[in-house]
Amino acid sequence: MSTLPTVPDIRCAAYEELREYLRESAIAGSIGSLVGWDQETYLPRKGAALRAEQRRILSRLLHERGTSDRLGELIAECEGDAEVLADPIAVANVREMRKDYDRAVKLPGDLVESLAECASLGMNAWREARAKSDFSLFFPWLKKGIDLNQRKADCLSGTPGQNRYDTLMDQYEPGMTSERVRELFGDLRESTLVLLDKVLSSKNAINASCVTVETDLNSQRALCEKIMASVGFDFDAGRFDDTTHPFCSGFGPGDTRLTNRYRADGWSDSVACAMHEGGHGLYEQGLLKGDHFGQPIAESISLGIHESQSRLWENQVGRSVEFLTWVRPMIEEYLGSSAAGTSVDELYQAVNELKPSFIRVESDELTYNLHIMLRFDFERAMIEGELDPKDLAPEWNKRIKSDLGLDVSNDAQGCLQDVHWSMTAMGYFPTYTLGNMYAATWWNQIAKDVPNRDELIAKGDFAPVLGWTRTNIHTHGRRYGAEELCKLLTGDGLSAKPLINYLTEKVDRLYG
Repeated sequence: MSTLPTVPDIRCAAYEELREYLRESAIAGSIGSLVGWDQETYLPRKGAALRAEQRRILSRLLHERGTSDRLGELIAECEGDAEVLADPIAVANVREMRKDYDRAVKLPGDLVESLAECASLGMNAWREARAKSDFSLFFPWLKKGIDLNQRKADCLSGTPGQNRYDTLMDQYEPGMTSERVRELFGDLRESTLVLLDKVLSSKNAINASCVTVETDLNSQRALCEKIMASVGFDFDAGRFDDTTHPFCSGFGPGDTRLTNRYRADGWSDSVACAMHEGGHGLYEQGLLKGDHFGQPIAESISLGIHESQSRLWENQVGRSVEFLTWVRPMIEEYLGSSAAGTSVDELYQAVNELKPSFIRVESDELTYNLHIMLRFDFERAMIEGELDPKDLAPEWNKRIKSDLGLDVSNDAQGCLQDVHWSMTAMGYFPTYTLGNMYAATWWNQIAKDVPNRDELIAKGDFAPVLGWTRTNIHTHGRRYGAEELCKLLTGDGLSAKPLINYLTEKVDRLYG
């Protein structure tokens, strides 16, 4: 697929005014994103109330700008301009602008403000509840977030009480439905449980001691930054910081920020997390934010596609024998004795050990998707009124026992481990496993288009893989829908099969 032109050569005055209007909106939006980033990294605990007020006011101003009559007039004028309609990039831009505008005008300003305020205060309550492992401290904010999301869904759909979850999910994964997710997840779940049974019954014991030895946290940070710089993350246009729940923020041209967390006995987790968030960061840096900032053509297609970038770098690249062959000398250099005397094969087994875990972000590739399926089922049920939020903790614990055979002993390792619901993000979780499916699909296609892919990775040459994602995914922004892009690149729509095959090969290699 060809890359995009730098700027469409269009002289339509309305289109030029529209581009400038959206650029200014994006700059204002980046201020709101920066405020959110600060809350997750450096905000003093007692500053939570002020931050909630700041975010509430910012959200109101941005909503007013995104629903103005002038914006609607400009979009309508461009939709009827022959010069605009003759340019495929401009057509895609205006099409997506219309979608965004029509969605935004359905939401009353007070609801937008309430959601922003609830997200800020709810996040603070979640942190306290998680630290004390007490779900009751977070429950009122979970309930409020669900109520607000139900109201939001009703406003967007225009049909109160119907298809609320699908309406919310469409914000994150446009065009996706619960029925389609159930179909994809059903195939994957069945295969995952079979593979997990093979793992648990295998006599092949993996020695993971080389990745659990204690190492200096500052040395881990230095190693992670070195790896991400080598992979292609531009630190002149980004930075790395610490947080409780790692994330990536792409504010705009020249400013993409990664966060990570570290623990003394888990250096491989910090590397995996750096590769994961770094994958998001590479996508953000690859979007055409220079001349196109604020336009849909410079924004990510969906969270599923965004997640495919992080999971591809974390798993398909970062857990491969080839990557570990390249990184092993660096591990010794930065972390000392942690990898001394450990072969690449032993390192591969330790990094890829498949073992059920209570914590989603620390889970192996196989059981990770079971965590996502649980969250999808529960958040959909809460939004649709099928599960009372007060019953979440015991239901969560039952499901973990059923799926993973683990007994949850406290709320922190149970229903309080994820930040998303505190941010009022409902309909978000399925995109993680959809991202895994897309990542496996891209990996197969890269193997065809870059025949010496593995050899290059073993030498530390990541440019061809990054170049493939830049050319085929990043530069297109929202020009195509997620599954439309998948069909254009591979000839097929989204399927669980590539991921199932990938996981099956890994289980066979590790556990015979």
